[in-house]
Amino acid sequence: MKRIFKILLVVILIGTFVWTIWFLYAKSQKPPQEFKTEKATTLSIIRKTVATGSVIPRREVFIKPQVSGIVEAVYIVAGKMIKKGDVIAKIRIIPNMINLNEAESRVNRSKISLDQAQTDFDRYQSLFKDKIISPSEFQQYEIRLRQAREEINTAQDNLDLIKDGVAKSTGKTTNTLIRSTLNGMVLDVPVKEGFSVIEANTFNEGTTVASVADMGEMIFEGKVDESEVGKIHQGMDLILTVGAIENYKFNAKLEYIAPKGVAENGAIQFQIRAAVAIDTSYFLRAGYSANADIILDRRDSVLAVPESVLQFSKDTTWVEVKTSATEFKKQIIKTGISDGINIEVVEGLSKNDEIKIPAGIESEK
Repeated sequence: MKRIFKILLVVILIGTFVWTIWFLYAKSQKPPQEFKTEKATTLSIIRKTVATGSVIPRREVFIKPQVSGIVEAVYIVAGKMIKKGDVIAKIRIIPNMINLNEAESRVNRSKISLDQAQTDFDRYQSLFKDKIISPSEFQQYEIRLRQAREEINTAQDNLDLIKDGVAKSTGKTTNTLIRSTLNGMVLDVPVKEGFSVIEANTFNEGTTVASVADMGEMIFEGKVDESEVGKIHQGMDLILTVGAIENYKFNAKLEYIAPKGVAENGAIQFQIRAAVAIDTSYFLRAGYSANADIILDRRDSVLAVPESVLQFSKDTTWVEVKTSATEFKKQIIKTGISDGINIEVVEGLSKNDEIKIPAGIESEK
Protein backbone atom coordinates (compact mmCIF):
# COMPACT_ATOMS: atom_id res chain seq x y z
CA MET A 1 0.00 0.00 0.00
CA LYS A 2 2.85 2.34 0.88
CA ARG A 3 4.48 1.53 -2.41
CA ILE A 4 1.37 2.44 -4.35
CA PHE A 5 1.11 5.72 -2.44
CA LYS A 6 4.74 6.58 -3.24
CA ILE A 7 4.22 5.80 -6.93
CA LEU A 8 1.08 7.95 -7.00
CA LEU A 9 2.89 10.82 -5.27
CA VAL A 10 5.75 10.66 -7.78
CA VAL A 11 3.29 10.64 -10.68
CA ILE A 12 1.52 13.70 -9.25
CA LEU A 13 4.82 15.55 -8.78
CA ILE A 14 5.95 14.70 -12.30
CA GLY A 15 2.57 15.77 -13.74
CA THR A 16 2.70 19.01 -11.80
CA PHE A 17 6.20 19.72 -13.05
CA VAL A 18 5.28 18.96 -16.67
CA TRP A 19 2.15 21.14 -16.46
CA THR A 20 4.18 24.01 -14.97
CA ILE A 21 6.78 23.75 -17.75
CA TRP A 22 4.03 23.74 -20.41
CA PHE A 23 2.22 26.68 -18.78
CA LEU A 24 5.35 28.79 -18.63
CA TYR A 25 6.22 27.93 -22.23
CA ALA A 26 2.74 28.73 -23.48
CA LYS A 27 2.73 32.01 -21.60
CA SER A 28 6.05 33.04 -23.10
CA GLN A 29 4.74 32.59 -26.65
CA LYS A 30 3.33 35.86 -28.16
CA PRO A 31 0.22 35.55 -30.32
CA PRO A 32 0.79 36.42 -33.98
CA GLN A 33 0.38 40.19 -34.45
CA GLU A 34 -2.55 41.17 -36.61
CA PHE A 35 -2.45 44.31 -38.80
CA LYS A 36 -5.35 46.22 -40.22
CA THR A 37 -5.37 46.77 -43.95
CA GLU A 38 -6.60 49.47 -46.29
CA LYS A 39 -7.57 49.29 -49.96
CA ALA A 40 -6.92 51.97 -52.56
CA THR A 41 -10.05 53.84 -53.62
CA THR A 42 -11.09 56.07 -56.51
CA LEU A 43 -11.28 59.69 -55.35
CA SER A 44 -11.11 63.26 -56.59
CA ILE A 45 -8.10 64.90 -54.96
CA ILE A 46 -7.91 68.68 -54.65
CA ARG A 47 -4.78 70.46 -53.51
CA LYS A 48 -5.76 73.85 -52.17
CA THR A 49 -4.90 76.77 -49.94
CA VAL A 50 -7.34 78.68 -47.76
CA ALA A 51 -7.97 82.43 -47.60
CA THR A 52 -10.19 84.09 -45.00
CA GLY A 53 -12.22 87.20 -45.70
CA SER A 54 -15.74 88.42 -46.37
CA VAL A 55 -18.30 88.81 -49.15
CA ILE A 56 -19.03 92.42 -50.09
CA PRO A 57 -20.75 94.25 -52.97
CA ARG A 58 -18.51 95.22 -55.85
CA ARG A 59 -20.11 98.67 -56.03
CA GLU A 60 -21.07 100.41 -52.80
CA VAL A 61 -21.44 104.19 -52.51
CA PHE A 62 -21.68 106.39 -49.43
CA ILE A 63 -24.02 109.25 -50.19
CA LYS A 64 -23.07 112.62 -48.67
CA PRO A 65 -25.08 115.87 -48.48
CA GLN A 66 -24.12 118.87 -50.62
CA VAL A 67 -25.10 121.31 -47.87
CA SER A 68 -24.76 121.39 -44.12
CA GLY A 69 -27.86 121.50 -41.97
CA ILE A 70 -30.45 119.43 -40.13
CA VAL A 71 -32.05 116.28 -41.51
CA GLU A 72 -35.68 117.30 -42.01
CA ALA A 73 -36.96 114.00 -43.43
CA VAL A 74 -35.66 110.53 -44.30
CA TYR A 75 -37.55 108.67 -47.04
CA ILE A 76 -35.80 105.29 -47.04
CA VAL A 77 -34.99 102.38 -44.73
CA ALA A 78 -32.22 99.77 -44.86
CA GLY A 79 -33.09 96.91 -47.19
CA LYS A 80 -35.18 99.00 -49.59
CA MET A 81 -34.48 98.82 -53.32
CA ILE A 82 -34.06 102.25 -54.91
CA LYS A 83 -33.14 103.68 -58.30
CA LYS A 84 -30.63 106.29 -59.31
CA GLY A 85 -32.14 109.74 -58.72
CA ASP A 86 -34.62 108.67 -56.01
CA VAL A 87 -34.84 111.10 -53.09
CA ILE A 88 -33.24 109.70 -49.95
CA ALA A 89 -33.57 112.59 -47.49
CA LYS A 90 -34.23 116.29 -47.21
CA ILE A 91 -31.95 118.78 -45.45
CA ARG A 92 -33.07 121.97 -43.75
CA ILE A 93 -30.33 124.55 -44.07
CA ILE A 94 -29.16 126.42 -40.99
CA PRO A 95 -27.59 129.51 -42.60
CA ASN A 96 -24.36 131.02 -41.44
CA MET A 97 -25.30 134.38 -39.92
CA ILE A 98 -22.28 136.18 -41.37
CA ASN A 99 -23.02 134.89 -44.88
CA LEU A 100 -26.73 135.64 -44.45
CA ASN A 101 -26.05 139.21 -43.34
CA GLU A 102 -23.69 139.76 -46.27
CA ALA A 103 -26.26 138.37 -48.73
CA GLU A 104 -29.02 140.63 -47.37
CA SER A 105 -26.70 143.62 -47.56
CA ARG A 106 -25.88 142.78 -51.16
CA VAL A 107 -29.60 142.69 -52.01
CA ASN A 108 -30.13 146.10 -50.43
CA ARG A 109 -27.14 147.60 -52.28
CA SER A 110 -28.44 146.12 -55.53
CA LYS A 111 -31.84 147.75 -54.98
CA ILE A 112 -30.18 151.13 -54.45
CA SER A 113 -28.12 150.69 -57.60
CA LEU A 114 -31.23 149.64 -59.54
CA ASP A 115 -33.19 152.67 -58.37
CA GLN A 116 -30.35 154.96 -59.40
CA ALA A 117 -29.96 153.23 -62.76
CA GLN A 118 -33.72 153.48 -63.37
CA THR A 119 -33.74 157.20 -62.56
CA ASP A 120 -30.82 157.86 -64.88
CA PHE A 121 -32.43 155.81 -67.63
CA ASP A 122 -35.74 157.68 -67.40
CA ARG A 123 -33.99 161.08 -67.43
CA TYR A 124 -31.78 160.36 -70.41
CA GLN A 125 -34.55 158.58 -72.28
CA SER A 126 -36.53 161.81 -72.44
CA LEU A 127 -33.41 163.66 -73.61
CA PHE A 128 -32.84 161.00 -76.24
CA LYS A 129 -36.43 161.36 -77.50
CA ASP A 130 -35.87 165.10 -77.78
CA LYS A 131 -32.66 164.32 -79.70
CA ILE A 132 -30.56 166.24 -77.21
CA ILE A 133 -28.15 163.30 -76.69
CA SER A 134 -26.80 160.81 -79.17
CA PRO A 135 -27.90 157.14 -79.33
CA SER A 136 -24.50 155.90 -78.19
CA GLU A 137 -24.63 158.06 -75.05
CA PHE A 138 -28.16 156.87 -74.24
CA GLN A 139 -27.11 153.27 -74.78
CA GLN A 140 -24.68 153.45 -71.83
CA TYR A 141 -27.55 154.20 -69.40
CA GLU A 142 -29.65 151.42 -70.90
CA ILE A 143 -26.81 148.93 -70.31
CA ARG A 144 -26.36 150.16 -66.72
CA LEU A 145 -30.07 149.53 -66.06
CA ARG A 146 -29.83 145.98 -67.41
CA GLN A 147 -26.74 145.30 -65.31
CA ALA A 148 -28.47 146.63 -62.20
CA ARG A 149 -31.48 144.34 -62.81
CA GLU A 150 -29.17 141.35 -63.32
CA GLU A 151 -27.25 142.18 -60.17
CA ILE A 152 -30.37 142.33 -58.00
CA ASN A 153 -31.62 139.00 -59.43
CA THR A 154 -28.25 137.41 -58.69
CA ALA A 155 -28.15 138.87 -55.19
CA GLN A 156 -31.68 137.64 -54.47
CA ASP A 157 -30.86 134.13 -55.74
CA ASN A 158 -27.77 134.06 -53.57
CA LEU A 159 -29.86 135.07 -50.54
CA ASP A 160 -32.45 132.37 -51.30
CA LEU A 161 -29.74 129.73 -51.65
CA ILE A 162 -28.23 130.65 -48.29
CA LYS A 163 -31.62 130.67 -46.55
CA ASP A 164 -33.50 127.85 -48.29
CA GLY A 165 -31.05 126.05 -50.55
CA VAL A 166 -33.12 126.78 -53.67
CA ALA A 167 -33.38 129.81 -55.96
CA LYS A 168 -36.24 130.94 -58.18
CA SER A 169 -34.04 130.90 -61.27
CA THR A 170 -33.21 127.20 -60.81
CA GLY A 171 -36.83 126.09 -60.49
CA LYS A 172 -37.14 122.72 -58.69
CA THR A 173 -33.40 122.10 -58.70
CA THR A 174 -32.11 122.15 -55.13
CA ASN A 175 -29.23 120.71 -53.17
CA THR A 176 -31.35 120.24 -50.04
CA LEU A 177 -32.80 117.04 -51.51
CA ILE A 178 -30.30 114.17 -51.32
CA ARG A 179 -30.69 111.70 -54.16
CA SER A 180 -29.30 108.24 -54.82
CA THR A 181 -26.42 108.02 -57.26
CA LEU A 182 -26.78 104.25 -57.84
CA ASN A 183 -29.40 101.61 -58.55
CA GLY A 184 -29.37 99.07 -55.74
CA MET A 185 -30.27 98.26 -52.17
CA VAL A 186 -29.98 100.57 -49.19
CA LEU A 187 -27.53 98.88 -46.83
CA ASP A 188 -27.48 101.40 -44.02
CA VAL A 189 -29.06 104.71 -43.01
CA PRO A 190 -26.87 106.03 -40.18
CA VAL A 191 -28.83 109.31 -39.72
CA LYS A 192 -32.33 110.07 -38.47
CA GLU A 193 -34.60 113.08 -38.54
CA GLY A 194 -33.09 115.89 -36.50
CA PHE A 195 -29.48 114.81 -37.01
CA SER A 196 -26.95 117.46 -37.97
CA VAL A 197 -25.03 116.74 -41.17
CA ILE A 198 -21.96 118.31 -42.76
CA GLU A 199 -21.42 118.71 -46.48
CA ALA A 200 -18.45 117.11 -48.17
CA ASN A 201 -15.66 119.60 -48.74
CA THR A 202 -11.89 119.89 -49.07
CA PHE A 203 -11.29 119.47 -45.35
CA ASN A 204 -14.09 117.06 -44.41
CA GLU A 205 -15.46 113.95 -46.10
CA GLY A 206 -18.95 114.86 -44.94
CA THR A 207 -21.66 112.97 -43.08
CA THR A 208 -22.85 109.72 -44.65
CA VAL A 209 -26.61 109.87 -45.06
CA ALA A 210 -26.95 106.39 -46.59
CA SER A 211 -24.92 103.62 -48.18
CA VAL A 212 -26.30 102.01 -51.35
CA ALA A 213 -24.93 98.93 -53.12
CA ASP A 214 -25.63 96.76 -56.13
CA MET A 215 -26.32 93.39 -54.48
CA GLY A 216 -26.45 91.62 -57.83
CA GLU A 217 -22.67 91.69 -58.16
CA MET A 218 -20.73 90.44 -55.15
CA ILE A 219 -17.03 89.85 -54.61
CA PHE A 220 -14.93 88.01 -52.05
CA GLU A 221 -12.16 89.99 -50.39
CA GLY A 222 -9.62 88.11 -48.35
CA LYS A 223 -5.95 87.74 -47.53
CA VAL A 224 -3.38 85.08 -48.37
CA ASP A 225 -0.13 84.43 -46.54
CA GLU A 226 3.11 85.18 -48.38
CA SER A 227 4.03 81.48 -48.31
CA GLU A 228 1.02 80.71 -50.51
CA VAL A 229 0.71 83.78 -52.72
CA GLY A 230 3.36 82.53 -55.14
CA LYS A 231 1.21 79.47 -55.92
CA ILE A 232 -1.86 81.36 -57.08
CA HIS A 233 -2.66 83.45 -60.15
CA GLN A 234 -5.55 85.34 -61.65
CA GLY A 235 -8.28 83.19 -63.15
CA MET A 236 -8.02 80.38 -60.59
CA ASP A 237 -11.22 78.81 -59.27
CA LEU A 238 -12.29 79.37 -55.67
CA ILE A 239 -14.81 77.52 -53.56
CA LEU A 240 -16.44 79.81 -50.98
CA THR A 241 -17.82 78.56 -47.69
CA VAL A 242 -20.04 81.20 -46.10
CA GLY A 243 -20.44 80.80 -42.36
CA ALA A 244 -24.06 81.97 -42.35
CA ILE A 245 -25.16 79.59 -45.14
CA GLU A 246 -24.75 75.94 -44.22
CA ASN A 247 -24.38 73.00 -46.59
CA TYR A 248 -23.76 75.11 -49.68
CA LYS A 249 -20.64 76.34 -51.42
CA PHE A 250 -20.36 79.23 -53.87
CA ASN A 251 -18.05 79.30 -56.87
CA ALA A 252 -15.79 82.28 -57.50
CA LYS A 253 -13.07 83.33 -59.92
CA LEU A 254 -9.86 84.97 -58.69
CA GLU A 255 -9.42 88.35 -60.41
CA TYR A 256 -6.96 90.35 -58.31
CA ILE A 257 -3.85 89.75 -56.22
CA ALA A 258 -2.32 92.74 -54.42
CA PRO A 259 1.20 93.57 -55.63
CA LYS A 260 2.13 94.70 -52.12
CA GLY A 261 1.65 92.87 -48.83
CA VAL A 262 0.89 94.23 -45.38
CA ALA A 263 2.26 93.03 -42.05
CA GLU A 264 -0.32 91.45 -39.76
CA ASN A 265 0.52 89.57 -36.57
CA GLY A 266 4.12 89.12 -37.64
CA ALA A 267 3.29 87.74 -41.10
CA ILE A 268 2.97 89.37 -44.52
CA GLN A 269 -0.54 89.12 -45.97
CA PHE A 270 -1.58 89.85 -49.57
CA GLN A 271 -5.11 90.97 -50.39
CA ILE A 272 -7.02 89.03 -53.02
CA ARG A 273 -10.36 89.64 -54.71
CA ALA A 274 -12.62 87.18 -56.52
CA ALA A 275 -15.90 87.54 -58.42
CA VAL A 276 -18.65 85.44 -56.80
CA ALA A 277 -21.09 83.45 -58.93
CA ILE A 278 -24.47 84.41 -57.44
CA ASP A 279 -27.05 81.70 -56.79
CA THR A 280 -30.49 83.33 -56.67
CA SER A 281 -31.66 80.63 -54.25
CA TYR A 282 -29.51 82.22 -51.54
CA PHE A 283 -29.31 85.85 -50.48
CA LEU A 284 -25.76 86.97 -49.79
CA ARG A 285 -25.73 89.83 -47.31
CA ALA A 286 -22.92 92.36 -47.41
CA GLY A 287 -20.20 91.56 -44.91
CA TYR A 288 -20.78 87.81 -44.55
CA SER A 289 -17.55 86.17 -43.37
CA ALA A 290 -16.29 83.45 -45.68
CA ASN A 291 -13.42 81.07 -46.28
CA ALA A 292 -12.14 80.56 -49.80
CA ASP A 293 -10.54 77.32 -50.89
CA ILE A 294 -8.20 78.23 -53.74
CA ILE A 295 -7.72 75.19 -55.97
CA LEU A 296 -4.01 74.85 -56.77
CA ASP A 297 -4.30 71.47 -58.52
CA ARG A 298 -6.98 68.85 -59.06
CA ARG A 299 -7.24 65.19 -60.11
CA ASP A 300 -10.67 63.67 -60.68
CA SER A 301 -11.43 59.93 -60.29
CA VAL A 302 -7.90 58.75 -59.54
CA LEU A 303 -6.61 55.83 -57.46
CA ALA A 304 -5.67 57.11 -54.00
CA VAL A 305 -4.61 55.86 -50.58
CA PRO A 306 -4.35 57.55 -47.18
CA GLU A 307 -0.98 59.20 -46.64
CA SER A 308 -0.67 57.36 -43.31
CA VAL A 309 0.03 54.03 -45.05
CA LEU A 310 3.07 55.34 -46.93
CA GLN A 311 6.60 54.50 -45.85
CA PHE A 312 9.76 56.15 -47.08
CA SER A 313 13.33 55.14 -47.64
CA LYS A 314 15.57 57.88 -49.06
CA ASP A 315 13.88 58.83 -52.35
CA THR A 316 11.70 55.72 -52.48
CA THR A 317 8.05 55.57 -51.47
CA TRP A 318 6.62 52.16 -50.67
CA VAL A 319 3.80 50.33 -48.93
CA GLU A 320 3.39 46.81 -47.57
CA VAL A 321 0.92 44.72 -49.57
CA LYS A 322 -0.74 41.64 -48.05
CA THR A 323 0.28 38.33 -49.62
CA SER A 324 -1.19 35.91 -47.05
CA ALA A 325 -3.01 35.94 -43.74
CA THR A 326 0.11 37.01 -41.82
CA GLU A 327 2.59 38.04 -44.49
CA PHE A 328 3.20 41.28 -46.35
CA LYS A 329 5.61 42.31 -49.06
CA LYS A 330 7.28 45.63 -49.82
CA GLN A 331 5.74 47.34 -52.86
CA ILE A 332 7.36 50.45 -54.38
CA ILE A 333 4.82 52.96 -55.72
CA LYS A 334 4.81 56.27 -57.57
CA THR A 335 2.63 59.02 -56.11
CA GLY A 336 1.00 62.20 -57.45
CA ILE A 337 -0.72 65.12 -55.77
CA SER A 338 -1.95 65.10 -52.18
CA ASP A 339 -4.63 67.02 -50.28
CA GLY A 340 -2.96 66.37 -46.93
CA ILE A 341 -5.09 63.31 -46.16
CA ASN A 342 -5.19 61.22 -49.32
CA ILE A 343 -2.54 60.94 -52.01
CA GLU A 344 -2.77 59.93 -55.66
CA VAL A 345 -1.14 56.63 -56.68
CA VAL A 346 0.20 56.89 -60.21
CA GLU A 347 1.56 53.35 -60.47
CA GLY A 348 2.49 50.33 -58.37
CA LEU A 349 -0.93 49.45 -56.88
CA SER A 350 -4.24 48.05 -57.99
CA LYS A 351 -7.67 48.61 -56.51
CA ASN A 352 -7.74 45.08 -55.03
CA ASP A 353 -4.44 45.26 -53.15
CA GLU A 354 -4.71 45.22 -49.36
CA ILE A 355 -2.24 47.66 -47.84
CA LYS A 356 -0.86 47.28 -44.36
CA ILE A 357 -1.67 50.07 -41.92
CA PRO A 358 1.39 50.55 -39.70
CA ALA A 359 0.85 49.80 -36.02
CA GLY A 360 -0.43 52.73 -33.99
CA ILE A 361 -1.97 54.50 -37.01
CA GLU A 362 -5.69 54.60 -37.55
CA SER A 363 -7.30 54.66 -40.97
CA GLU A 364 -8.21 58.14 -42.14
CA LYS A 365 -11.57 56.94 -43.44
